Amino acid sequence: MSELKAQIAAATTAAVRGRQRERVKALRLVNAAIKQAEIDGRGPDGAPTFTDGDVVAVLAKMRKQRQDSIAQFAEAGRNDLVAIEESEVAVIEEFLPAALEPAEIETKVAAAIAAAGATTMRDMGKVMAALKTELAGQADMAQVSRQVRAALSG
Repeated sequence: MSELKAQIAAATTAAVRGRQRERVKALRLVNAAIKQAEIDGRGPDGAPTFTDGDVVAVLAKMRKQRQDSIAQFAEAGRNDLVAIEESEVAVIEEFLPAALEPAEIETKVAAAIAAAGATTMRDMGKVMAALKTELAGQADMAQVSRQVRAALSG
């Protein structure tokens, strides 16, 4: 079991014992998403090949889904649902690595472009592949993509 998955399981147990209903609900959603991703990602021998990086990817995806839902619920005036989604995002973010500052992202983009020897937009895939593993859960990849595109086209 990955270390991050064990931390989430321990937090779930503590929330159940502390009778924190909303937190338990959110953590159970996280555990279910991780378990589903493990099932989908089993190796050829049937053994799970799930690492902390994989757990971070699942958490980042869950956070993105909830942020999209928050925007839609806010637009529809459903503040009750916005509050629920925001509480789930708060629980998910407890287990994600700290977000990088925009200047740090720019530095990493420049380094990845230099490491890949990228000069044109055709090289964007190589750069994004390197950045995806390095920045998992720490940056919005759509924003990173825009920065890479701007750097390669300008």
